[in-house]
Amino acid sequence: MPKTAEPELQQADQADPSRWKALVFIALAQLMVVLDATIVNIALPSAQQDLGISDGNRQWVITAYALAFGGLLLFGGRVADLWGRKRAFIVGLVGFAVASALGGAATGEATMLGARALQGVFGALLAPAALSLLAVMFTDAKERAKAFGIYGAIAGGGGAVGLILGGFLTEYLDWRWTFFVNIPFAVVAAVGAYLVIREPSGSRNRASLDIPGVVLSTLGLVALVYGFTRAESDGWSHPVTVALFVGSAVLLAAFVVTESKVRSPLLPLRVLTERNRGGVYLSLGLAVIAMFGLFLFLTYYLQVVKGYSPVKTGFAFLPMIAGMITGSTQIGARLMTRVAPRLLMGPGFLVAATGMLLLTQLEVGSSYAGLILPAQLLLGLGMGTAFMPAMSLSTHGVDPADAGVASAMVNTSQQVGGAIGTALLNTIAASATSAYLASHPAGGPAARLVQAEAMVHGYASAIWWAVGILVISAGIALVMVNAGRPNLYASASAEADPKLPAMAH
Repeated sequence: MPKTAEPELQQADQADPSRWKALVFIALAQLMVVLDATIVNIALPSAQQDLGISDGNRQWVITAYALAFGGLLLFGGRVADLWGRKRAFIVGLVGFAVASALGGAATGEATMLGARALQGVFGALLAPAALSLLAVMFTDAKERAKAFGIYGAIAGGGGAVGLILGGFLTEYLDWRWTFFVNIPFAVVAAVGAYLVIREPSGSRNRASLDIPGVVLSTLGLVALVYGFTRAESDGWSHPVTVALFVGSAVLLAAFVVTESKVRSPLLPLRVLTERNRGGVYLSLGLAVIAMFGLFLFLTYYLQVVKGYSPVKTGFAFLPMIAGMITGSTQIGARLMTRVAPRLLMGPGFLVAATGMLLLTQLEVGSSYAGLILPAQLLLGLGMGTAFMPAMSLSTHGVDPADAGVASAMVNTSQQVGGAIGTALLNTIAASATSAYLASHPAGGPAARLVQAEAMVHGYASAIWWAVGILVISAGIALVMVNAGRPNLYASASAEADPKLPAMAH
């Protein structure tokens, strides 16, 4: 970041001429982080066999990443605010590349789990820095809509791209390439960011770091994410699961009390209590709960019930990616400056719920073209349309010095939502499957068919819950989010607070 005042002040007077180039590298980094959430899932069976990881410990390959990432996001967002977002972004990229190299070269369980935790640590620094850079670099309403459209499409569709890439690399090369593939992404994004990104003036937060807030929020979020992981494996009433949830509630309550009293809070409560941002964090977190569970069910349905290969499974998710990109860049970005955000978010979540509703009709013999493809298109279109204004609104109207921590809250709601979704919907599906098997005893040749029917019955039961969650998301967006069109509400907030960059000129 330049130290002289003049280059920094150019943002105030005119838009940064390199902002679109910067978007390329920010989007590339975001794609890498989102890919990593799903790419390793497909490689896990091969990696487990090679490294001799036990069935009991294999979940830790996923959980170590989720715990470090979800637990440290708020800390990462505040570090970006204090330290400079460009610097945090580059350090996050370099660290992520090193951790990926360690994971790819792992020769045993300990190295693999350590590498995954390290990826989560640097991801927690990288993700909020990326989103907050967009928030402070794109100040014009129409340009901001386009930039967040591209970012939203990547944030939504990257997981499915990870399934395709993971399938290809595992089937045709080796599971280790699902780690090594991050290195070129990170190097290109880091070099590009170093040469191109210029942070606007006055956007750093010079306050001291709130250590009690860091400790309480990290432990509270880790306990929450781990609680859902334990619920999935040991059951909701297991003493360890219950202790984790109680501990998490106590720690997060203590965190809120601390933040209301300290001079320089890690998460200023004004970031959360503003009605629009609160509505975005809540509705987005709930929508992600529904989406993450579905990714898991469809992957298993296509591979186990339909017998698809990893590569074919990845390609089967393409309609959802196409829908997300169309919803984000064509519908959301075009309408965002013309209608209020809630009129995109609410209907978007309802369209996604309609797609999810189709999937409740899933059977062993369901046609891909007749049921799964249209359902995925509706899901993608709805989510893409809703994600884009949500991403933009999540950092709108926030003091530039708090942009990193506001961005971290979006990522936190998605990470925690993902962990909850996987555990909650998986548990519902498993219970329904067991109940079906108990009421449909079968032996001999029929047993295999009944097993498949029970599995699909479990998925359909859990998908009904996902439909309900998306409808609640839509309700929250329509009721809580009350901001007007960006070019109307941005100028008003800019006048109210001259430190804020106006979103419309």
